[in-house]
Amino acid sequence: MTVGIILNPVAGGGRLKRRWPEIAALVGRHFGDFEMHETQAAGDAALLARDFAASGKTLVIAAGGDGTASETADGLLSEGGDRTELGLLPCGTGVDFCRGLGLGDDPEVAVRHLATTSGRRIDAGRITYVDDHGALANRHFINIAGLGMSGATDRAVNADKRKGRMSGKTLFLGRTVVEFMRYRFQDVRITVDDGEPVEARIALVAVANGRYFGGGMMIAPDAELDDGLFDIVILRAASKFGLILDLRLLYGGRHRGHKAITILRGRKVMVEPLGDLAANRALVDIDGESPGRIPAIFEILPRALTLRC
Repeated sequence: MTVGIILNPVAGGGRLKRRWPEIAALVGRHFGDFEMHETQAAGDAALLARDFAASGKTLVIAAGGDGTASETADGLLSEGGDRTELGLLPCGTGVDFCRGLGLGDDPEVAVRHLATTSGRRIDAGRITYVDDHGALANRHFINIAGLGMSGATDRAVNADKRKGRMSGKTLFLGRTVVEFMRYRFQDVRITVDDGEPVEARIALVAVANGRYFGGGMMIAPDAELDDGLFDIVILRAASKFGLILDLRLLYGGRHRGHKAITILRGRKVMVEPLGDLAANRALVDIDGESPGRIPAIFEILPRALTLRC
């Protein structure tokens, strides 16, 4: 097995970087020689993953948070996705994808787990959206993509100077409440597969492959990584105070049947702004990053990636 590692040096406030000599020694004992590169800017992990896959690496390990894992998966899927396994060494503000897999954030435990487990084929998603420069863009995701309040919260969390110095759950919860109070509900049209369009004033729409996002919210409690379907969770406009009180239901996955929530399932989702397009072009959220706005199309890629988990 040939191994490449993509390390985000600022993940978790730099905790993984500071422990890297001991983690590297452990990786070497289990896997032998490996090649490691650090990210320097957004998008680097995807480029490094493509290079690793093109050079014949059979396992690429994403060492960081959800953003690093998602970018690495995007790079592998862009290069083909079926020749190289993805491994996870979680450490970051958001580790929701790993939480859904039952993985903790101890890197030593993660290395030992990677050394003793095998690959599993999982679904991935692809989103096409409009970036902040007005150009059409697309990328892959492995956990959850969506739009609305989650996009605004992502931008606030990623700009918060406390990121990495406090728990991800605390930071996400605090920023969610603040951004929600600022948020203006937006009017959108949602079309799932060939079904009748749903027109709604929304707080957020989550298109879920995995179960958790937002620092521990179980937004899609029934989602499965290998069933070939998205779980689409629509949170409609309602009393802001009431919805904030009901955040506890989201963290426990107990929001099925809530009067403001609709849950659908499907393979393709199209979301378009209604009415005043400038006012209703909601921010998108892709595995904890917010690179653009709707209109957006979400497509499932069944069993497109091998995850070593």
